[in-house]
Amino acid sequence: MLDSTTLLALLLVLASAAAHATWNLLLKKARQQEVFAWWLSAFAVLGALPIALPLAFLTSFDRVGVWYVIATSLVHICYFLFLGRSLARSDLSLVYPIARGFGPGVVPILAVLLLGETVGVLGWVGIAAIILGIYTTAWWGQLRRFTTWATLSTNLPGLGYALLTGLCIALYTIIDKQGVSHVSPFLYLYLMTCGVTLGWAPYIIHNYGGSGIINEWRNGWVSVIAASALLFLAYGLVLTAMSITDVSFVAPVREVGSLFALALGAVVLKEWVTRGRVLGAVLIISGVVLITLSR
Repeated sequence: MLDSTTLLALLLVLASAAAHATWNLLLKKARQQEVFAWWLSAFAVLGALPIALPLAFLTSFDRVGVWYVIATSLVHICYFLFLGRSLARSDLSLVYPIARGFGPGVVPILAVLLLGETVGVLGWVGIAAIILGIYTTAWWGQLRRFTTWATLSTNLPGLGYALLTGLCIALYTIIDKQGVSHVSPFLYLYLMTCGVTLGWAPYIIHNYGGSGIINEWRNGWVSVIAASALLFLAYGLVLTAMSITDVSFVAPVREVGSLFALALGAVVLKEWVTRGRVLGAVLIISGVVLITLSR
């Protein structure tokens, strides 16, 4: 039987996974992924200001929390950069599972080594099942397609950026687990978003100019607003979950978002649901169940 805290964390993470897959779909459909990603971060700063101001006065804020905010902002800038480039260079159904699968494979190891958390045998089996399910979803029936140099060289940059995205996910997850112990989760998220928006602005301006930034807003402002709200909601829910339970539980369960990505791909992008994707979905769900039962 699940205790109330674990059940609440599970519900928060599942809701976050659905929101995360949806804003990634919107990012994939953007004309300039890097500019779109910057815009959704910038809009979140303005949109969440009415919530952030009361939180700044009503919640505690340890000074050491500033360093965690700075650290996570820098890692998130790299995350958005790598994510945008991976989506621009390869398919959503290929890079999303790889990026999301690599992170949770690293997080429990870092959590054990750096945070002193413990993961039982059942939990490790569940983590392995999720990762195997994600990679099965991405690669089933496609290995032959990547045996020729032409197709491999075409997708290799996207795959490389997807792995770098996963590494960033692992790093900021560990940083944020510690950060939310010093700053309330949503205020922490808001300050991180401010850091990303300001820190990334020089790069965006230098590479795309004012006209490129304005055109992306004009062409996709509705999607920017929707993605911004979903981004803020998705990670706010994850931070809240991490504030009440172990990161080694939250990170793997969050990867159920790959199932939502598959559903969105089938319904919105009219992608074909293969046997490999069905098998991957079963493995992911089984992994979530095993991790939950290990609590």
